[in-house]
Amino acid sequence: MIIILKKDADKSQVENLKNWLAARNITPHVSEGAHETLIGCVGDVAKIDVGLVQQLSAVESVQRIQEPYKAANRKFHPDDTVVDCSGPKIGGGNFQVIAGPCSVESEEQMVGIAKAVKAAGATLLRGGAFKPRTSPYAFQGLGKKGLELLIEARKETGLPIVTELMAIEHLPLFNDVDVIQIGARNMQNFDLLREVGAQTKKPILLKRGMSATLQELLMSAEYIMASGNPNVMLCERGIRTFETATRNTIDLTVIPVLKRLSHLPVIIDPSHSTGSAKLVEPLAMGATAMGADGLIIEVHNNPPCALCDGAQSQTPEMFAETMKKIANIRPYAWERS
Repeated sequence: MIIILKKDADKSQVENLKNWLAARNITPHVSEGAHETLIGCVGDVAKIDVGLVQQLSAVESVQRIQEPYKAANRKFHPDDTVVDCSGPKIGGGNFQVIAGPCSVESEEQMVGIAKAVKAAGATLLRGGAFKPRTSPYAFQGLGKKGLELLIEARKETGLPIVTELMAIEHLPLFNDVDVIQIGARNMQNFDLLREVGAQTKKPILLKRGMSATLQELLMSAEYIMASGNPNVMLCERGIRTFETATRNTIDLTVIPVLKRLSHLPVIIDPSHSTGSAKLVEPLAMGATAMGADGLIIEVHNNPPCALCDGAQSQTPEMFAETMKKIANIRPYAWERS
């Protein structure tokens, strides 16, 4: 339910309304837009007397939201959400590129790649410390040591770090991480989503599951937001279809569709989408042209020797060329040296 307030609504009346809602186990979220101020109501609103609310002097009108996702709904929050990622901002016209290796392998590798992607224009550094792998025999990441190496790379470059959380018990280890990624395999790990919503306000990069609909993706975002963390970014990383020419099938239609349905930033991952470094550049350009709020691209200094996903990793030189072409499509939201 959305309560649209009158432009001259008295502040004390608005506070009384919020307290009245809270007393009925409804969480009120105030959104002050350019043209109107509204209160989004999260909870069991079926028992709320809409007629009673509409009669209040501070209220212009009341609307029911039909979609099952409320907090992630653009009707709930008409203006784009802007997520502050320890400096770089994503959404609301701010475009950023996250880059780095699939897995953290060593300090030399991590720091070297961090310096290279920063020089090319990336403003956030990615790297997996805990790795979800299909095979139990594949490299699973360095764990806590990997997080320490990411933090060291941040000290050397100033780039905020993005890395994946796989288990609730690891959350305390992520206190110094700037952006927490929830991977495709955990998109519907609802216990994990609740915890990152309740225990932290850090930005959450939520990846779409390989067989998930957009409504399922938005409902997963809803778990995080309803638990108390509004700083969610949606990431398309390719879905599983009948096609075998690429690793996954990238769904760029999510950009205009999600922007119509939701106010949350939309990030595109062209690396996991295809599994081929040669296809990353055209997909990154296409996503940029379609209005994505950011990209997350895998970069490795020696892809043939990478411990994870080397085939889809660009070299630093390839990444630099991709960034130049992206800049011709959409000027960066930061000043380039």
